[in-house]
Amino acid sequence: MKLLQLFLSLTILITLHEWGHFFFAKKFKCRVEKFYLFFDFLFPFAGLLNFSLFKKKIGDTEYGIGWFPFGGYVSIAGMVDEQMDKNMTKTEPQPWELRAKPAWQRLLIMMGGILVNLVLGIFIYWMVLLYWGKETLPMKNLTYGVMCDSSAIDLGLKNGDKIISVDNVPVTSLNRVAIDIIMNRAKSVQVERNGQPVNVPISEDQISVLLKQLKNSFFVEARFPTEVDSLIKGSPAELAGLKPNDRFLTINGQPAVFFDEFLAQVRNNGEKQIDVVVLRGNDTVRTKATVSKEGTLGFIRKRGFIKTEKTEYGVGGALTAGLKEGYEKIVMQVKQLAVIFMVKDAHKQVGGFYTMYKTLPDEWDWQYFWVRTAFFSLVLAFMNFLPIPMLDGGYIMFILFEMITRIKVPDKVIYYANYVGLVIILGLMIYANTDFLR
Repeated sequence: MKLLQLFLSLTILITLHEWGHFFFAKKFKCRVEKFYLFFDFLFPFAGLLNFSLFKKKIGDTEYGIGWFPFGGYVSIAGMVDEQMDKNMTKTEPQPWELRAKPAWQRLLIMMGGILVNLVLGIFIYWMVLLYWGKETLPMKNLTYGVMCDSSAIDLGLKNGDKIISVDNVPVTSLNRVAIDIIMNRAKSVQVERNGQPVNVPISEDQISVLLKQLKNSFFVEARFPTEVDSLIKGSPAELAGLKPNDRFLTINGQPAVFFDEFLAQVRNNGEKQIDVVVLRGNDTVRTKATVSKEGTLGFIRKRGFIKTEKTEYGVGGALTAGLKEGYEKIVMQVKQLAVIFMVKDAHKQVGGFYTMYKTLPDEWDWQYFWVRTAFFSLVLAFMNFLPIPMLDGGYIMFILFEMITRIKVPDKVIYYANYVGLVIILGLMIYANTDFLR
């Protein structure tokens, strides 16, 4: 299911990205020779294993689906593209070719895919917010503060802390805490601890460690009491006589009122008998239970202690909120790029398709699918805008140079620059997509 969602999301985004180039190329009367989803050759070797799963020629354009399920492309006459046709550099520009068009037209053609991904990402956010609204967990609703994992505790936070701000900028949502710390390379976190304000300092090394741990941790979650919702049949909890609505007080004389306290006790007592004290109505009940080998008692914990807030939007409000979401995601990409170069070992956390795959749910959820697709669309726009030859941003860089200096970059220079860009891109993609090994 994860693979299906990732495949569908990327197929939509790549097809529409290439359509952006196609649209402007056609508008400015460039000849579009091919429009392909996936490659009909073994990328990046244009002359190797050339065949299509489907193709149909309409006018001057061959539309098709390649056999190599990786990306896609539009082949525009007079453009040094993925097929790396060197013969083009030996001939004079023809009126229907990209290189014969004015610089501003070439700029729009090369910007087409990026513009489509930007507009698409914001449009999807707009529609998602209009249809589903937005559900958040405001910090003010965390009655019991937060529950910390090891990465948050290593940072200096404690279970029960009520997080107020990061670098004195108020935190409005729980899932923003770790992101704000990393992306802004925060110097401190302000919390309320036992009713008193506390400033928790953060070092660069701690941010580096947090970034490394974050893929496999939750950092902070809402803290809540340990209360039984239902029992698993035949479990240690049922055998011990526990009942729905029982609220834990102690285990082996140690506090177990909150779920983080409960977890610490049972995980330290695997396959051991423990003394349990629970509150049942107005009565205190004592019993004994044997913890499973996995460190569990076998009950479903009660939720609903923390109230989320849902915001409904009209058409205009959803558009405004969608633009804000899009802007924040683009800013996050810029900050993330800075983090890679400025935070120790941050480059080791760069991810590829496997990381994208892991962010998707095991079951199909249309709301989550479209939110992730909007995010991926904006990431694709940002990555393609990077001034690396072979990416759209590389072409844009050459065209902007021409527009500023009035000196056109020779086709041969672009051709060989693209070879360098291709090596860089392949190297980055190999590194990013070995994230499953890391």
